[in-house]
Amino acid sequence: MADTKREIERKYEGPATENGADGLPDLGGVPGVAAVVDQGVTELDATYYDTRDQRLAAASLTLRRRTGGADAGWHLKLPVSDGVRDEIRAPLSDTVPRALSGLVRSRVRDTELVPLVRLLSARDVRHLVDGSGALLAEVSLDRVRAERLDGGGGTAAWTEIEVELADGGDPAFLDTVEKRLRKAGLHRSAAPSKLAKALAETGEPAGKRGRKRAQKGEHPSKPGPATDPAPATDPVTAGDHVLAHLRAQRDAIVELDPDVRRDVPDSVHSMRVATRRLRGTFGSYARILDPAVTGPIGDELKWLAGELGVDRDREVLTERLTQALGELPRTLVVGPVRARLRTWAHARHGGSRRRLLAVLDGKRYLALLSALDALVTDPPLLRAAAGDPERVIAKAVRKDFAKVSDLVAQALGGEPGTDRDVALHEARKKAKRTRYAAETALPALGSPAAGLTKAMKALQGLLGDHQDSVMTREALRELAALAHAAGESSFTYGVLYGREEQRAAAVEAALPEAWRATLEQASV
Repeated sequence: MADTKREIERKYEGPATENGADGLPDLGGVPGVAAVVDQGVTELDATYYDTRDQRLAAASLTLRRRTGGADAGWHLKLPVSDGVRDEIRAPLSDTVPRALSGLVRSRVRDTELVPLVRLLSARDVRHLVDGSGALLAEVSLDRVRAERLDGGGGTAAWTEIEVELADGGDPAFLDTVEKRLRKAGLHRSAAPSKLAKALAETGEPAGKRGRKRAQKGEHPSKPGPATDPAPATDPVTAGDHVLAHLRAQRDAIVELDPDVRRDVPDSVHSMRVATRRLRGTFGSYARILDPAVTGPIGDELKWLAGELGVDRDREVLTERLTQALGELPRTLVVGPVRARLRTWAHARHGGSRRRLLAVLDGKRYLALLSALDALVTDPPLLRAAAGDPERVIAKAVRKDFAKVSDLVAQALGGEPGTDRDVALHEARKKAKRTRYAAETALPALGSPAAGLTKAMKALQGLLGDHQDSVMTREALRELAALAHAAGESSFTYGVLYGREEQRAAAVEAALPEAWRATLEQASV
Protein backbone atom coordinates (compact mmCIF):
# COMPACT_ATOMS: atom_id res chain seq x y z
CA MET A 1 0.00 0.00 0.00
CA ALA A 2 1.40 3.43 -0.97
CA ASP A 3 0.52 6.87 0.32
CA THR A 4 1.23 10.33 -1.08
CA LYS A 5 2.73 13.42 0.51
CA ARG A 6 3.01 16.80 -1.19
CA GLU A 7 6.57 18.03 -0.58
CA ILE A 8 7.43 21.74 -0.88
CA GLU A 9 11.09 22.38 -0.21
CA ARG A 10 14.16 24.35 -1.19
CA LYS A 11 17.84 23.41 -1.07
CA TYR A 12 20.72 25.78 -0.36
CA GLU A 13 24.50 25.80 -0.49
CA GLY A 14 27.25 28.34 -0.09
CA PRO A 15 30.13 29.36 2.14
CA ALA A 16 28.29 28.31 5.30
CA THR A 17 28.02 24.73 4.04
CA GLU A 18 31.31 24.33 2.18
CA ASN A 19 33.62 21.57 3.35
CA GLY A 20 30.98 20.26 5.71
CA ALA A 21 31.10 23.29 8.01
CA ASP A 22 29.27 22.77 11.27
CA GLY A 23 26.02 24.45 12.25
CA LEU A 24 22.96 25.99 10.72
CA PRO A 25 22.51 29.76 10.45
CA ASP A 26 20.57 31.26 13.35
CA LEU A 27 16.89 31.24 12.31
CA GLY A 28 15.45 32.42 15.61
CA GLY A 29 14.91 35.91 14.26
CA VAL A 30 12.85 34.86 11.22
CA PRO A 31 9.45 36.61 11.38
CA GLY A 32 6.74 34.26 12.64
CA VAL A 33 9.22 31.86 14.28
CA ALA A 34 8.78 31.65 18.06
CA ALA A 35 11.32 28.88 18.62
CA VAL A 36 13.89 26.72 16.86
CA VAL A 37 13.66 23.18 18.25
CA ASP A 38 16.64 20.85 17.93
CA GLN A 39 15.55 17.41 16.69
CA GLY A 40 19.01 15.82 16.76
CA VAL A 41 20.97 14.02 14.05
CA THR A 42 19.63 11.10 12.01
CA GLU A 43 21.70 8.74 9.86
CA LEU A 44 20.06 8.03 6.49
CA ASP A 45 21.04 5.36 3.97
CA ALA A 46 19.35 5.64 0.57
CA THR A 47 19.86 3.63 -2.61
CA TYR A 48 18.49 5.20 -5.79
CA TYR A 49 17.20 3.05 -8.64
CA ASP A 50 16.94 3.81 -12.34
CA THR A 51 17.44 2.21 -15.73
CA ARG A 52 21.02 1.94 -16.96
CA ASP A 53 20.40 4.83 -19.37
CA GLN A 54 18.87 6.88 -16.52
CA ARG A 55 15.39 7.46 -17.91
CA LEU A 56 13.97 8.43 -14.52
CA ALA A 57 16.71 10.93 -13.80
CA ALA A 58 16.26 12.48 -17.25
CA ALA A 59 12.60 13.08 -16.36
CA SER A 60 13.47 14.46 -12.88
CA LEU A 61 11.96 11.42 -11.18
CA THR A 62 13.64 9.76 -8.21
CA LEU A 63 13.05 6.27 -6.88
CA ARG A 64 14.85 5.24 -3.71
CA ARG A 65 14.92 2.73 -0.89
CA ARG A 66 15.85 4.44 2.35
CA THR A 67 16.49 3.29 5.89
CA GLY A 68 16.83 5.52 8.92
CA GLY A 69 14.54 8.32 9.97
CA ALA A 70 10.80 8.33 10.59
CA ASP A 71 9.84 7.66 6.97
CA ALA A 72 12.03 4.66 6.14
CA GLY A 73 10.76 2.79 3.09
CA TRP A 74 10.50 3.19 -0.66
CA HIS A 75 9.95 6.70 -2.01
CA LEU A 76 9.06 7.81 -5.53
CA LYS A 77 9.19 11.56 -6.14
CA LEU A 78 7.20 13.04 -9.04
CA PRO A 79 7.80 16.69 -10.03
CA VAL A 80 4.78 18.99 -9.79
CA SER A 81 6.39 22.42 -10.24
CA ASP A 82 9.57 24.21 -9.21
CA GLY A 83 10.36 23.11 -5.67
CA VAL A 84 7.17 21.04 -5.40
CA ARG A 85 7.02 17.26 -5.67
CA ASP A 86 4.62 14.49 -4.80
CA GLU A 87 6.34 11.80 -2.75
CA ILE A 88 4.70 8.39 -3.05
CA ARG A 89 5.69 6.11 -0.18
CA ALA A 90 5.60 2.34 0.23
CA PRO A 91 6.85 0.07 3.03
CA LEU A 92 10.35 -1.39 3.04
CA SER A 93 10.89 -4.48 0.93
CA ASP A 94 13.79 -6.11 -0.89
CA THR A 95 12.47 -5.29 -4.35
CA VAL A 96 10.73 -2.29 -5.89
CA PRO A 97 7.07 -2.38 -4.77
CA ARG A 98 4.52 -2.90 -7.55
CA ALA A 99 2.67 0.19 -6.35
CA LEU A 100 5.69 2.27 -7.38
CA SER A 101 7.02 0.32 -10.36
CA GLY A 102 3.68 0.83 -12.10
CA LEU A 103 4.02 4.60 -11.71
CA VAL A 104 7.29 4.63 -13.66
CA ARG A 105 6.35 2.03 -16.27
CA SER A 106 5.66 4.59 -19.00
CA ARG A 107 9.29 5.71 -18.59
CA VAL A 108 11.11 2.42 -18.09
CA ARG A 109 8.77 0.07 -20.05
CA ASP A 110 10.15 -3.42 -19.47
CA THR A 111 13.72 -2.25 -18.85
CA GLU A 112 15.28 -3.39 -15.57
CA LEU A 113 15.57 -0.97 -12.65
CA VAL A 114 19.02 -1.23 -11.09
CA PRO A 115 20.80 0.41 -8.12
CA LEU A 116 22.42 3.57 -9.43
CA VAL A 117 23.67 5.65 -6.50
CA ARG A 118 23.92 5.24 -2.74
CA LEU A 119 23.67 8.31 -0.52
CA LEU A 120 24.76 8.23 3.11
CA SER A 121 23.56 11.33 4.95
CA ALA A 122 23.94 12.68 8.46
CA ARG A 123 20.88 14.91 8.85
CA ASP A 124 20.93 17.57 11.59
CA VAL A 125 17.33 18.72 11.94
CA ARG A 126 15.69 21.84 13.41
CA HIS A 127 11.96 22.57 13.63
CA LEU A 128 10.75 26.13 13.18
CA VAL A 129 7.58 26.55 15.27
CA ASP A 130 5.16 29.39 15.91
CA GLY A 131 3.87 30.73 19.22
CA SER A 132 1.42 27.85 19.62
CA GLY A 133 4.12 25.26 18.99
CA ALA A 134 2.80 24.40 15.51
CA LEU A 135 5.41 23.37 12.95
CA LEU A 136 6.13 25.96 10.25
CA ALA A 137 9.04 24.27 8.49
CA GLU A 138 11.75 21.70 8.97
CA VAL A 139 15.31 22.85 8.36
CA SER A 140 18.12 20.34 8.04
CA LEU A 141 21.85 20.40 7.49
CA ASP A 142 22.71 17.33 5.43
CA ARG A 143 26.27 16.02 5.21
CA VAL A 144 26.13 13.72 2.22
CA ARG A 145 28.46 11.08 0.81
CA ALA A 146 27.56 9.65 -2.61
CA GLU A 147 28.78 6.35 -4.04
CA ARG A 148 28.21 5.37 -7.67
CA LEU A 149 26.90 1.79 -7.96
CA ASP A 150 26.56 1.24 -11.71
CA GLY A 151 30.25 1.14 -12.57
CA GLY A 152 33.28 3.35 -12.14
CA GLY A 153 33.03 3.56 -8.36
CA GLY A 154 32.96 7.35 -8.30
CA THR A 155 32.34 9.15 -5.01
CA ALA A 156 31.46 12.67 -3.93
CA ALA A 157 30.76 14.53 -0.70
CA TRP A 158 29.00 17.79 0.05
CA THR A 159 26.89 19.59 2.62
CA GLU A 160 23.59 21.31 1.92
CA ILE A 161 20.74 22.93 3.78
CA GLU A 162 17.17 21.86 3.08
CA VAL A 163 14.05 23.77 4.12
CA GLU A 164 10.77 21.84 3.87
CA LEU A 165 7.44 23.54 4.44
CA ALA A 166 5.11 21.95 6.99
CA ASP A 167 1.98 20.25 5.65
CA GLY A 168 -0.63 22.87 4.84
CA GLY A 169 1.85 25.72 5.36
CA ASP A 170 1.97 29.00 3.45
CA PRO A 171 4.64 28.80 0.71
CA ALA A 172 5.36 32.49 1.32
CA PHE A 173 7.00 31.46 4.59
CA LEU A 174 9.80 29.85 2.58
CA ASP A 175 10.54 33.27 1.06
CA THR A 176 10.87 34.69 4.57
CA VAL A 177 13.31 31.95 5.59
CA GLU A 178 15.25 32.41 2.35
CA LYS A 179 15.89 36.08 3.12
CA ARG A 180 17.60 35.05 6.33
CA LEU A 181 19.63 32.34 4.61
CA ARG A 182 20.79 34.73 1.91
CA LYS A 183 22.01 37.15 4.53
CA ALA A 184 24.09 34.25 5.88
CA GLY A 185 25.72 33.88 2.47
CA LEU A 186 23.68 30.94 1.19
CA HIS A 187 22.08 30.57 -2.23
CA ARG A 188 19.77 28.10 -3.95
CA SER A 189 21.44 24.87 -4.97
CA ALA A 190 22.12 24.55 -8.68
CA ALA A 191 21.14 20.86 -8.59
CA PRO A 192 17.39 20.20 -8.24
CA SER A 193 17.96 17.14 -6.05
CA LYS A 194 20.63 15.18 -4.20
CA LEU A 195 20.47 12.50 -6.88
CA ALA A 196 21.06 15.01 -9.68
CA LYS A 197 24.09 16.37 -7.82
CA ALA A 198 25.40 12.85 -7.15
CA LEU A 199 25.06 11.86 -10.81
CA ALA A 200 26.85 15.00 -11.93
CA GLU A 201 29.74 14.57 -9.49
CA THR A 202 30.25 10.79 -9.60
CA GLY A 203 29.86 10.08 -13.32
CA GLU A 204 28.16 11.09 -16.53
CA PRO A 205 24.82 12.94 -16.12
CA ALA A 206 21.51 11.51 -17.32
CA GLY A 207 21.22 11.33 -21.11
CA LYS A 208 24.92 11.95 -21.81
CA ARG A 209 25.69 8.29 -22.34
CA GLY A 210 22.81 7.98 -24.78
CA ARG A 211 24.02 11.01 -26.73
CA LYS A 212 27.54 9.61 -26.91
CA ARG A 213 26.20 6.32 -28.27
CA ALA A 214 24.16 8.17 -30.88
CA GLN A 215 27.23 10.17 -31.96
CA LYS A 216 29.04 6.88 -32.52
CA GLY A 217 26.20 5.61 -34.69
CA GLU A 218 24.87 3.28 -32.00
CA HIS A 219 21.27 3.12 -30.91
CA PRO A 220 19.59 1.89 -27.74
CA SER A 221 17.80 -1.41 -28.20
CA LYS A 222 14.54 0.10 -27.03
CA PRO A 223 14.29 3.86 -27.71
CA GLY A 224 12.45 5.82 -25.06
CA PRO A 225 11.57 9.37 -24.03
CA ALA A 226 14.92 9.76 -22.26
CA THR A 227 16.98 8.80 -25.30
CA ASP A 228 15.29 10.03 -28.49
CA PRO A 229 16.90 13.17 -29.91
CA ALA A 230 15.31 16.58 -29.42
CA PRO A 231 15.45 19.11 -32.27
CA ALA A 232 18.45 21.41 -32.03
CA THR A 233 16.74 24.38 -33.72
CA ASP A 234 13.30 25.93 -34.05
CA PRO A 235 10.92 24.34 -36.59
CA VAL A 236 11.61 25.42 -40.16
CA THR A 237 9.83 23.05 -42.54
CA ALA A 238 6.27 21.79 -42.46
CA GLY A 239 7.59 18.48 -41.22
CA ASP A 240 9.44 20.19 -38.36
CA HIS A 241 6.22 21.78 -37.11
CA VAL A 242 4.24 18.54 -37.27
CA LEU A 243 6.97 16.55 -35.54
CA ALA A 244 7.22 19.12 -32.75
CA HIS A 245 3.50 18.66 -32.12
CA LEU A 246 3.77 14.87 -32.24
CA ARG A 247 6.64 14.88 -29.77
CA ALA A 248 4.70 17.11 -27.36
CA GLN A 249 1.68 14.79 -27.41
CA ARG A 250 3.82 11.66 -27.00
CA ASP A 251 5.48 13.32 -24.01
CA ALA A 252 2.09 14.25 -22.57
CA ILE A 253 0.91 10.62 -22.63
CA VAL A 254 4.09 9.43 -20.92
CA GLU A 255 3.96 12.18 -18.29
CA LEU A 256 0.26 11.73 -17.56
CA ASP A 257 0.54 7.97 -17.08
CA PRO A 258 1.38 8.16 -13.32
CA ASP A 259 -1.43 10.65 -12.73
CA VAL A 260 -3.95 8.40 -14.47
CA ARG A 261 -2.83 5.48 -12.32
CA ARG A 262 -3.23 7.62 -9.20
CA ASP A 263 -6.67 8.85 -10.34
CA VAL A 264 -5.59 12.51 -10.29
CA PRO A 265 -8.54 14.71 -11.34
CA ASP A 266 -8.71 15.44 -15.08
CA SER A 267 -5.71 13.21 -15.85
CA VAL A 268 -7.76 10.64 -17.79
CA HIS A 269 -9.34 13.36 -19.87
CA SER A 270 -5.98 15.01 -20.56
CA MET A 271 -4.41 11.74 -21.69
CA ARG A 272 -7.38 11.02 -23.91
CA VAL A 273 -7.01 14.45 -25.51
CA ALA A 274 -3.34 13.73 -26.21
CA THR A 275 -4.25 10.49 -28.00
CA ARG A 276 -6.85 12.32 -30.06
CA ARG A 277 -4.43 15.09 -30.96
CA LEU A 278 -1.99 12.49 -32.23
CA ARG A 279 -4.63 10.71 -34.31
CA GLY A 280 -5.89 14.03 -35.61
CA THR A 281 -2.39 15.00 -36.67
CA PHE A 282 -1.99 11.73 -38.56
CA GLY A 283 -5.22 12.39 -40.44
CA SER A 284 -4.79 16.11 -41.08
CA TYR A 285 -1.18 15.90 -42.19
CA ALA A 286 -1.26 12.71 -44.24
CA ARG A 287 0.76 14.43 -46.98
CA ILE A 288 3.57 15.02 -44.47
CA LEU A 289 3.59 11.68 -42.59
CA ASP A 290 3.25 8.39 -44.44
CA PRO A 291 -0.22 6.94 -43.62
CA ALA A 292 1.12 3.42 -44.17
CA VAL A 293 3.17 3.92 -41.00
CA THR A 294 0.87 6.18 -38.98
CA GLY A 295 -2.31 4.25 -39.80
CA PRO A 296 -1.64 1.23 -37.55
CA ILE A 297 -0.44 3.53 -34.75
CA GLY A 298 -3.59 5.59 -35.16
CA ASP A 299 -5.69 2.45 -34.75
CA GLU A 300 -3.90 1.71 -31.47
CA LEU A 301 -4.40 5.29 -30.30
CA LYS A 302 -8.12 4.92 -31.05
CA TRP A 303 -8.15 1.77 -28.91
CA LEU A 304 -6.41 3.57 -26.03
CA ALA A 305 -8.75 6.57 -26.29
CA GLY A 306 -11.69 4.17 -26.09
CA GLU A 307 -10.32 2.57 -22.94
CA LEU A 308 -9.71 5.98 -21.40
CA GLY A 309 -13.18 7.07 -22.45
CA VAL A 310 -14.90 4.45 -20.32
CA ASP A 311 -13.80 6.31 -17.20
CA ARG A 312 -14.05 9.80 -18.66
CA ASP A 313 -17.58 9.30 -20.01
CA ARG A 314 -18.61 8.06 -16.56
CA GLU A 315 -17.20 11.23 -14.99
CA VAL A 316 -19.06 13.51 -17.42
CA LEU A 317 -22.37 11.67 -17.07
CA THR A 318 -22.20 11.54 -13.28
CA GLU A 319 -21.44 15.26 -13.02
CA ARG A 320 -24.22 16.17 -15.44
CA LEU A 321 -26.83 13.95 -13.78
CA THR A 322 -25.88 15.11 -10.28
CA GLN A 323 -26.18 18.75 -11.30
CA ALA A 324 -29.49 18.17 -13.10
CA LEU A 325 -30.91 16.34 -10.10
CA GLY A 326 -29.84 19.15 -7.80
CA GLU A 327 -31.74 21.66 -9.96
CA LEU A 328 -35.05 19.78 -9.66
CA PRO A 329 -37.66 20.92 -7.12
CA ARG A 330 -37.96 18.44 -4.25
CA THR A 331 -41.50 17.63 -5.31
CA LEU A 332 -40.20 16.15 -8.56
CA VAL A 333 -37.69 13.81 -6.88
CA VAL A 334 -39.64 10.61 -6.24
CA GLY A 335 -37.90 7.60 -4.71
CA PRO A 336 -34.23 6.94 -3.84
CA VAL A 337 -32.93 8.64 -6.97
CA ARG A 338 -29.78 10.11 -5.42
CA ALA A 339 -28.83 6.82 -3.78
CA ARG A 340 -29.34 4.92 -7.04
CA LEU A 341 -27.25 7.45 -8.95
CA ARG A 342 -24.42 7.14 -6.41
CA THR A 343 -24.54 3.33 -6.59
CA TRP A 344 -24.60 3.39 -10.39
CA ALA A 345 -21.69 5.85 -10.58
CA HIS A 346 -19.60 3.97 -8.03
CA ALA A 347 -20.11 0.63 -9.72
CA ARG A 348 -19.16 2.00 -13.13
CA HIS A 349 -16.16 3.83 -11.70
CA GLY A 350 -14.78 0.80 -9.88
CA GLY A 351 -15.10 -1.42 -12.90
CA SER A 352 -13.66 1.11 -15.33
CA ARG A 353 -10.74 1.89 -13.02
CA ARG A 354 -9.76 -1.76 -12.74
CA ARG A 355 -10.02 -2.19 -16.48
CA LEU A 356 -7.98 0.93 -17.20
CA LEU A 357 -5.17 -0.06 -14.82
CA ALA A 358 -5.02 -3.46 -16.49
CA VAL A 359 -4.71 -1.70 -19.86
CA LEU A 360 -1.82 0.48 -18.64
CA ASP A 361 -0.03 -2.60 -17.32
CA GLY A 362 -0.58 -4.54 -20.54
CA LYS A 363 1.82 -5.33 -23.37
CA ARG A 364 -0.38 -3.66 -25.97
CA TYR A 365 -0.11 -0.25 -24.28
CA LEU A 366 3.65 -0.54 -23.83
CA ALA A 367 4.02 -1.53 -27.48
CA LEU A 368 2.07 1.59 -28.45
CA LEU A 369 4.41 3.80 -26.41
CA SER A 370 7.40 2.19 -28.11
CA ALA A 371 5.80 2.73 -31.52
CA LEU A 372 5.35 6.42 -30.71
CA ASP A 373 8.98 6.66 -29.62
CA ALA A 374 10.09 5.12 -32.90
CA LEU A 375 7.81 7.46 -34.83
CA VAL A 376 9.32 10.66 -33.42
CA THR A 377 12.86 9.24 -33.54
CA ASP A 378 12.68 8.08 -37.17
CA PRO A 379 9.62 9.80 -38.68
CA PRO A 380 8.15 8.55 -42.00
CA LEU A 381 8.30 11.92 -43.73
CA LEU A 382 6.94 12.40 -47.24
CA ARG A 383 8.04 14.95 -49.85
CA ALA A 384 5.65 17.64 -48.61
CA ALA A 385 7.39 17.60 -45.21
CA ALA A 386 10.24 19.64 -46.67
CA GLY A 387 7.84 22.29 -47.96
CA ASP A 388 6.99 25.78 -46.79
CA PRO A 389 4.84 25.43 -43.63
CA GLU A 390 2.69 28.46 -44.51
CA ARG A 391 1.65 26.69 -47.73
CA VAL A 392 1.60 22.99 -46.82
CA ILE A 393 0.11 23.30 -43.34
CA ALA A 394 -2.45 25.94 -44.34
CA LYS A 395 -3.68 23.71 -47.14
CA ALA A 396 -4.18 20.79 -44.72
CA VAL A 397 -6.11 22.96 -42.27
CA ARG A 398 -8.38 24.35 -44.99
CA LYS A 399 -9.16 20.82 -46.13
CA ASP A 400 -10.23 19.86 -42.60
CA PHE A 401 -12.38 22.97 -42.27
CA ALA A 402 -14.16 22.15 -45.54
CA LYS A 403 -15.15 18.77 -44.10
CA VAL A 404 -16.61 20.46 -41.02
CA SER A 405 -18.61 22.80 -43.26
CA ASP A 406 -20.10 19.89 -45.18
CA LEU A 407 -21.13 18.04 -42.01
CA VAL A 408 -22.69 21.11 -40.40
CA ALA A 409 -24.66 21.79 -43.59
CA GLN A 410 -25.86 18.16 -43.58
CA ALA A 411 -26.98 18.44 -39.94
CA LEU A 412 -28.76 21.75 -40.49
CA GLY A 413 -30.60 20.31 -43.49
CA GLY A 414 -31.85 17.22 -41.67
CA GLU A 415 -34.91 16.63 -39.54
CA PRO A 416 -34.62 16.39 -35.74
CA GLY A 417 -34.01 12.83 -34.59
CA THR A 418 -31.40 10.10 -34.62
CA ASP A 419 -29.99 10.97 -38.06
CA ARG A 420 -29.43 14.58 -37.05
CA ASP A 421 -27.89 13.45 -33.74
CA VAL A 422 -25.41 11.32 -35.66
CA ALA A 423 -24.62 14.14 -38.10
CA LEU A 424 -24.03 16.60 -35.26
CA HIS A 425 -21.76 14.11 -33.52
CA GLU A 426 -19.72 13.64 -36.69
CA ALA A 427 -19.49 17.42 -37.12
CA ARG A 428 -18.24 17.69 -33.54
CA LYS A 429 -15.49 15.13 -34.16
CA LYS A 430 -14.37 16.91 -37.33
CA ALA A 431 -14.46 20.29 -35.55
CA LYS A 432 -12.22 18.80 -32.88
CA ARG A 433 -9.80 17.46 -35.48
CA THR A 434 -9.73 20.83 -37.25
CA ARG A 435 -9.03 22.54 -33.94
CA TYR A 436 -6.10 20.20 -33.30
CA ALA A 437 -4.78 20.80 -36.82
CA ALA A 438 -5.01 24.55 -36.24
CA GLU A 439 -3.16 24.19 -32.91
CA THR A 440 -0.34 22.42 -34.74
CA ALA A 441 -0.32 25.27 -37.27
CA LEU A 442 -0.12 28.06 -34.66
CA PRO A 443 3.68 28.49 -34.71
CA ALA A 444 3.69 28.57 -38.52
CA LEU A 445 0.53 30.54 -39.33
CA GLY A 446 0.05 32.77 -36.29
CA SER A 447 -3.19 34.77 -36.02
CA PRO A 448 -5.24 32.95 -38.69
CA ALA A 449 -4.58 29.62 -36.95
CA ALA A 450 -5.39 31.20 -33.58
CA GLY A 451 -8.71 32.49 -34.90
CA LEU A 452 -9.64 29.11 -36.33
CA THR A 453 -8.64 27.36 -33.11
CA LYS A 454 -10.91 29.65 -31.12
CA ALA A 455 -13.78 29.22 -33.57
CA MET A 456 -13.51 25.43 -33.61
CA LYS A 457 -13.30 25.30 -29.82
CA ALA A 458 -16.55 27.26 -29.52
CA LEU A 459 -18.28 25.07 -32.12
CA GLN A 460 -16.93 21.92 -30.47
CA GLY A 461 -18.30 23.11 -27.12
CA LEU A 462 -21.78 23.71 -28.52
CA LEU A 463 -21.91 20.38 -30.33
CA GLY A 464 -20.40 18.70 -27.27
CA ASP A 465 -23.35 19.90 -25.18
CA HIS A 466 -25.65 18.25 -27.69
CA GLN A 467 -23.76 14.95 -27.62
CA ASP A 468 -23.65 15.02 -23.81
CA SER A 469 -27.43 15.32 -23.85
CA VAL A 470 -27.69 12.29 -26.16
CA MET A 471 -25.45 10.24 -23.86
CA THR A 472 -27.25 11.45 -20.72
CA ARG A 473 -30.59 10.33 -22.11
CA GLU A 474 -29.13 6.88 -22.73
CA ALA A 475 -27.92 6.77 -19.12
CA LEU A 476 -31.33 7.89 -17.86
CA ARG A 477 -33.01 5.07 -19.76
CA GLU A 478 -30.62 2.64 -18.10
CA LEU A 479 -31.25 4.10 -14.64
CA ALA A 480 -35.00 4.08 -15.16
CA ALA A 481 -34.88 0.41 -16.12
CA LEU A 482 -32.84 -0.43 -13.02
CA ALA A 483 -35.25 1.50 -10.80
CA HIS A 484 -38.27 -0.15 -12.35
CA ALA A 485 -36.76 -3.62 -11.87
CA ALA A 486 -36.18 -2.80 -8.19
CA GLY A 487 -39.79 -1.68 -7.71
CA GLU A 488 -38.88 2.02 -7.55
CA SER A 489 -40.59 4.91 -9.29
CA SER A 490 -39.08 5.95 -12.62
CA PHE A 491 -40.92 9.29 -12.62
CA THR A 492 -37.88 11.47 -11.86
CA TYR A 493 -35.80 9.87 -14.59
CA GLY A 494 -38.54 10.74 -17.07
CA VAL A 495 -38.55 14.35 -15.89
CA LEU A 496 -34.78 14.56 -16.33
CA TYR A 497 -35.06 12.91 -19.73
CA GLY A 498 -37.52 15.56 -20.88
CA ARG A 499 -35.24 18.34 -19.71
CA GLU A 500 -32.34 16.82 -21.64
CA GLU A 501 -34.49 16.77 -24.77
CA GLN A 502 -35.12 20.49 -24.27
CA ARG A 503 -31.38 21.15 -23.90
CA ALA A 504 -30.63 19.32 -27.14
CA ALA A 505 -33.37 21.23 -28.95
CA ALA A 506 -31.93 24.53 -27.68
CA VAL A 507 -28.51 23.62 -29.09
CA GLU A 508 -30.01 22.74 -32.44
CA ALA A 509 -31.89 26.04 -32.50
CA ALA A 510 -28.71 27.99 -31.70
CA LEU A 511 -26.55 26.18 -34.25
CA PRO A 512 -27.35 28.24 -37.40
CA GLU A 513 -26.34 31.52 -35.74
CA ALA A 514 -23.31 29.91 -34.12
CA TRP A 515 -22.20 28.56 -37.48
CA ARG A 516 -22.50 31.99 -39.10
CA ALA A 517 -20.29 33.40 -36.34
CA THR A 518 -17.81 30.60 -36.92
CA LEU A 519 -17.57 31.41 -40.64
CA GLU A 520 -16.90 35.06 -39.82
CA GLN A 521 -14.18 34.21 -37.32
CA ALA A 522 -12.42 31.39 -39.16
CA SER A 523 -9.95 32.33 -41.87
CA VAL A 524 -6.82 30.39 -42.82
